[in-house]
Amino acid sequence: MRSIVFDEETIARRVAELGREITSAYPDGELLVLGLLKGSVIFLSDLVRKIERPLQLDFLVASSYGSGTVSSGTVRLLYDPGTQLAGKHILLVEDIIDSGRTLVRLVELLRQRDPRSLAICALLDKHVAPHPPAELRFVGFDAPPAFLVGYGLDHAESFRHLPFIGDLESQE
Repeated sequence: MRSIVFDEETIARRVAELGREITSAYPDGELLVLGLLKGSVIFLSDLVRKIERPLQLDFLVASSYGSGTVSSGTVRLLYDPGTQLAGKHILLVEDIIDSGRTLVRLVELLRQRDPRSLAICALLDKHVAPHPPAELRFVGFDAPPAFLVGYGLDHAESFRHLPFIGDLESQE
């Protein structure tokens, strides 16, 4: 690990702020928080405990990679939420926004379900997406151009458990 980019206290403080922002953004109506697995699970679990209003929780599992290492641009839902989406405020929670392709396609799929509103909350935004989703409303941090792990972010399914976000690549 080269360095810690966001320490545990900084993350906790920002997640609490996001919880307050989300609480005030949804004063009424049914709120469904959808976590995009697997990367969002740690962020999501902390975030929903800071949202001070009733909500429902469900998950999505999407794939745009198939057997390759580069996104195909075709998104398949491997797990589709069983919760009814029509008429609800939908908050899609993501760990990090890179190209944004998967999110753009997921937004299209979710819009077809007739939600009352649809917004995205991302822990990190790398600001490299050529066409960032218009629904991106809540962002925890701007991400540096590094390979980040921890707090849900992984490398080959490892490092998700770390309580901080660190730069894995460069060695001192």
